[in-house]
Amino acid sequence: MNDPTIHPVLLCGGSGTRLWPLSRKALPKQFAPLIGNKSLLQLTLERLSALNRTITCVASEDHRFLVREAMENARTEGRQILEPTPRNTAAAMAAAALLAEPDDLLLFAPADHHIPDAALFAATVREGVDAALAGRIVTFGVAPSFPSTAYGYIEAAGPTGHGESRVVARFVEKPTASVAESLILHGGYCWNAGIFLVQARTLVAALRTHAPDILAACERAAAAVSVDGSFLRLDREAFEGCRGESIDYAVLEKHAGVAVVRFEGTWSDVGSWNAVAQLHAADEAGNRVSGQGRVLNSRNTFVHAPHRPVVALGTEDLIIVDTPDAVLVAGADCAEQVADVVRMLAREGTAEATEHRRVVRPWGAYDSVDTGERFQVKHLTVKPGCKLSLQMHHHRAEHWIVVRGTAKATCGGAVQLVRENESIYLPCGAIHRLENPGKTMLEVIEVQTGSYLGEDDIVRFDDTYGRCPVVEVRDVPEVPAWAAVQPVAQPHVALTAGAVA
Repeated sequence: MNDPTIHPVLLCGGSGTRLWPLSRKALPKQFAPLIGNKSLLQLTLERLSALNRTITCVASEDHRFLVREAMENARTEGRQILEPTPRNTAAAMAAAALLAEPDDLLLFAPADHHIPDAALFAATVREGVDAALAGRIVTFGVAPSFPSTAYGYIEAAGPTGHGESRVVARFVEKPTASVAESLILHGGYCWNAGIFLVQARTLVAALRTHAPDILAACERAAAAVSVDGSFLRLDREAFEGCRGESIDYAVLEKHAGVAVVRFEGTWSDVGSWNAVAQLHAADEAGNRVSGQGRVLNSRNTFVHAPHRPVVALGTEDLIIVDTPDAVLVAGADCAEQVADVVRMLAREGTAEATEHRRVVRPWGAYDSVDTGERFQVKHLTVKPGCKLSLQMHHHRAEHWIVVRGTAKATCGGAVQLVRENESIYLPCGAIHRLENPGKTMLEVIEVQTGSYLGEDDIVRFDDTYGRCPVVEVRDVPEVPAWAAVQPVAQPHVALTAGAVA
């Protein structure tokens, strides 16, 4: 008899504010390059591909292209179920189960966990298959290595009679330090990893019993789903009407048919900078460094410095995190309070609380290199075969300088190739588009000037990626002769800049 097919479902929500400034609302921790220049999402996709290379991801509409890029990098395929608004894990899992076949064996896993032993993880998941096929919700508990107060715990009782799975006696909320120590000494407890194996019909039945309102809202949202290629968009009105609650509270703590399989490998939810530090080897003084970090006469200091040299001199029990536009220096015992910093910065209107200098787009990315009164400079990277929307700006113009590759530039009614060390000027109000017709990454320096440089000064006439609104092109103006392609060394007329979309 062939082994049953396991269908992985990745839960890609979460803001990860405790890993600021690397993780921000626009680029949560699961999408940020964190380990070996790979994101946790890509690493999770690679791990789950040992079970099935076709993977479903449940993600925010805003992050759909980040998920697609991670799937491409991990060489996996599948579809994305897009949530119009976050409603926690019970709703996300309900939607995935409703959009699956009733007999599908679904493996729900968070996208932001780190499990380095993929083979052991896959073998542990397979240990739960018989119990899941017998109608149980199987959760996976991690063998605890210390009395953590940051994780919930699962108490295991007797065997279920299906493989290595055991009956779940109870779930324990994140405990105090003394309670955590007693649970470790007891020996019958494990950390709750938030990973579940269950047949779609089993999960739907459990939701109908314990959280019928969540299920009903998700049924309405799934019934009116719209399909856009690999994107499945849940109905906004129905899904927004669903209450947000975790699957633990909504179902598991009330359900009798829950089993647990113990995972004996290394696991981390990478929930704080202290957890990130633990992923790196320590020197004899307990220091850990990432990237270009350096330590001298320091103890128990973690330095995360992927972009430039950052030196910690004479420090002790510190966390230092450097990014291109923000730096965090915190006591190691304050790692859990970083989210408070994000809330403070957001209240003050600090853009760096939620936005990165480098912004990922479906066609590539742009990095805001410099900005000042009436000007802005960006470094654009456009992936092979990709193009920006056909667009115009009311209050600024753009000047593109190609530094690598060949650009296909549309300006007014003309289409021109712009090669390395050439540039093109795009007047204010001109309808324009940037494309990469080549097979390698296109890099462009964009200089913007004008009275207003905000990202919302854009009118789209055509967009490959379905971003709205799109308006009809009318009376395309002629391109003046001085706007044509010219070598960079020649003088140019004054600029008024435009936002990249």
